Amino acid sequence: MTPARTARPGGRAAAGLVALLLGLFVLFGVGTWAAIEFTVDDAYVTFRYSRNLADGHGPVWNVGADPVEGFTNFGWMVLLAPFAALEWHLDAVAKLVSILIGVITVGMLVRHGYRLGSWAAAVVAGSAFVVFLPTYFHIAAGLETVAFAAVVLRASVVGLDAVENRPVRAWEPPLLAVAAGLLRPEGVLVAAVPLAVWLWRRRRDGVAWFWTGSAVAMGVGYFAWRWSFYGHPVPNPFHGALGGLDTGLGWLGDTAVVMGPLLVLTGVLFVPRETRGRAAVLLGVVAVTYLPYAFAGPGTDYLYRFAYHAFPVVCLGAGLGVSAIAGRLGDNAVLQQSLAAVTGVLAVGWVGLWGVVADQLPLIANYGIDLQRAHVAVGKALAEADVAPERRSVAVPDAGAIPYHSGWETVDYSGLNDEEIAHGTDPTSAVRRARPTVIVVPSSGPYVPPVAHGLRVAEAVAGYEYVGKVQMREGYWLNLFVLPEWVDPVATAVERRAVYAQARYDPGRYELTLDRWFDRLGERLDDR
Repeated sequence: MTPARTARPGGRAAAGLVALLLGLFVLFGVGTWAAIEFTVDDAYVTFRYSRNLADGHGPVWNVGADPVEGFTNFGWMVLLAPFAALEWHLDAVAKLVSILIGVITVGMLVRHGYRLGSWAAAVVAGSAFVVFLPTYFHIAAGLETVAFAAVVLRASVVGLDAVENRPVRAWEPPLLAVAAGLLRPEGVLVAAVPLAVWLWRRRRDGVAWFWTGSAVAMGVGYFAWRWSFYGHPVPNPFHGALGGLDTGLGWLGDTAVVMGPLLVLTGVLFVPRETRGRAAVLLGVVAVTYLPYAFAGPGTDYLYRFAYHAFPVVCLGAGLGVSAIAGRLGDNAVLQQSLAAVTGVLAVGWVGLWGVVADQLPLIANYGIDLQRAHVAVGKALAEADVAPERRSVAVPDAGAIPYHSGWETVDYSGLNDEEIAHGTDPTSAVRRARPTVIVVPSSGPYVPPVAHGLRVAEAVAGYEYVGKVQMREGYWLNLFVLPEWVDPVATAVERRAVYAQARYDPGRYELTLDRWFDRLGERLDDR
């Protein structure tokens, strides 16, 4: 067993840790500032459920309709609901909460890297986390990604203490499993790895079994309520947003390339006998985190979002692996430390490089601005349109910003927030039956496509009038169809909002390039 530092670091060590943290926080601040414009459309799905819950309607998509669970982050949705009740901007709240959690994550990596390893571990773990550019887009996105990753990291640290027989608060492993399961359904499986290690070590401890039993009772109660309330055992996106085994294997291959050096360094912990337990815990957590995605294939991944769930864990593992190389492999101290330094620099540089060269970076770096001038603008226009309350209904496949900002009853013909479509009902039939006032059809050019997300457009919009299109970015347009009796108020509101948004947000620029992002960053610096 490798002893961990239990005493507080001395004066020089403490000063060094503070200096390291300050340096990392500076990088963290710059990265957060650069990415802060980004909000993913899916976040507005969660915000809509949070607002309906805050308004007393429960966690529902359409008020008064059969409940559908179109989100996979129940705990995050509930966390945001009080702020919705206060009428705060949920986009800003979600960003602020994620920033705070990101800061805490940096602190955890440095603290536990030093406590469980060495200076080298603290530097590598913290640096790998802050140089990975996708970190900041996940912070800004508005989703639970960073919060879930932090819970997984904390559960892993608890597992490391448990496997080496260090004291662990009896309530923490079970409640971390509950928290992980509330943030994401698969979180229960992930947190179960360190929980099982801890429970085995404390198998004769009645207090440990009490807290574990309490957590199981909470989990079973929550699951039973969900099933009875929504009518299905798993969230709706699990039926429509998964890509299958081929997609999953491709995702796994991409993840292995990006995370490979960090995983290899974590695997180094298997070499010294005294750190094999650490390797088993950390890689066990990573394996259980990634296996569901490898088999199911996440269909809405961007910038390694799902791989990011275990990213802080592999950052810590890589740091501890470098520490093992520096101090526990062989007898030549100079050679060991040199090798550790080289491997640490290469691993941090590798993950930093892949964050910068990610294929989707140009898309995501401009996405927030593009969303503002299309989906957000259309949603706000519908909210302002002089349409009778009972006729405020819209059909849309990008069911995030438009439903949230409009507040209109929404048919999500992608199926993620529509139970019937998710389970096989024809989208065209569902839209025709609902007869919404507005139908939004996306396209990859300034034309109306024959089919969009399974919707046979000509059939679905029969009897509607085409009122125009709004460009989001290069290769993405929104086409709007409106029932004849509501054309004037809707068209007037959309034109007013769209003209304003197109003039305010990157006017005249629609290309998917990093230059466009860099130009905006330069303008923001000039405005300071």
